[in-house]
Amino acid sequence: MTDLTVIGGGIVGIATALEMQRSFPGLDIAVLEKEPALARHQTGRNSGVIHAGIYYAPGSLKARLCREGLHETVRFCREHGLPFDQCGKLIVATRKDEVGRLSALAARARQNGLDVREIPQSELRRIEPEITGLAALLSPATGIADYAAITRQMAQLFRDNGGQIRLGATVEAIAEDANRVRLRLQSGEEMTTRHLIACAGLQADRIAAMCGLGGDFAIVPFKGEYFRLAPRHDRVVDHLIYPVPNPDLPFLGIHLTRMIGGYVTVGPNAVLSLSREGYRKLSPNLRDLSDMARFSGFWRTIAGNLRPGAAEMANSALRRRYLRACRRYCPGLDLSDLRPHPPGIRAQAVMRDGGLVHDFLIRQSARTVHVCNAPSPAATSAIPIARHIRQIGAKAFGLIEPARKG
Repeated sequence: MTDLTVIGGGIVGIATALEMQRSFPGLDIAVLEKEPALARHQTGRNSGVIHAGIYYAPGSLKARLCREGLHETVRFCREHGLPFDQCGKLIVATRKDEVGRLSALAARARQNGLDVREIPQSELRRIEPEITGLAALLSPATGIADYAAITRQMAQLFRDNGGQIRLGATVEAIAEDANRVRLRLQSGEEMTTRHLIACAGLQADRIAAMCGLGGDFAIVPFKGEYFRLAPRHDRVVDHLIYPVPNPDLPFLGIHLTRMIGGYVTVGPNAVLSLSREGYRKLSPNLRDLSDMARFSGFWRTIAGNLRPGAAEMANSALRRRYLRACRRYCPGLDLSDLRPHPPGIRAQAVMRDGGLVHDFLIRQSARTVHVCNAPSPAATSAIPIARHIRQIGAKAFGLIEPARKG
């Protein structure tokens, strides 16, 4: 029997295991990851942005934890010699109606305690000559990092202090009683743990349902398709370049992102995925499709977002249309500049009424805690999310932290 088992080897799961180990050094902690390596899904397939927290509703968990997460991510990278670059982000308005939304976004950012500056068209031309826009909002603290590398470093620290990480360990059933939590793995092996924390990402609803905490929400996967720009554009921008987002959707739109590897990507769009973990263009999974079809919230979401959904599908099907979305603010791009790049899949929780869950969603039972919705900016926020989970878990599990010196 372990004292604590964490399900999920993405950055949130590993950060949580490390936080629990540091806070409760006497605990025997194990991490179960179903893939043959860590950070295989959302952690290793995002744009690598260290978000500042501009977009999120003031007072929300996302707003608070993202703001803290930016500083914690930069600190962790500095301490461990991992690459990062606070190159700053420009949110660019290319239409008159977007200029007003940009001002509202600036007001929200300031409510969240962020340093932002409104940039007029003349200054935008000077600092980003390849970018076209009427105005922009500058977030100087926003940056880029390698979240898979951060996860691996956290995992090494966890192992160095006696933590166990088991790869290829898929959980198929969970049974909780007054004294323990029993797990059955796909291999047929059974495990017992005193407490359980699930950070299961794309499988979060299924793991929660095993503990009786699901039913009113489901994970709906949205694929984000990226392109890598041709090498001649490796220095096309000095900042990250974002469009003004649609305030009704949790997706930020197609943007230009400088990457740690020295190149630039463009994307992602957001199209419904036929599989939670199918990254090829057409890779349907019958179980995933069946689960979506049987969940009433899925159909309500689709019905309520027909127009933006159709636009995203068109961008996916027609590369020229995708290019037009990019050329709104970067007109120097050609069709030949869009080179293949691995896509990602966002685990988006949807409620039964069809509403998208915009904030982080965490649920608990007597012996389990579940991170049920943690899309972007979860990678940025991973360290403070882990602290938040530690606080919930300590109270739920009756754990007492040892007194800290000093």
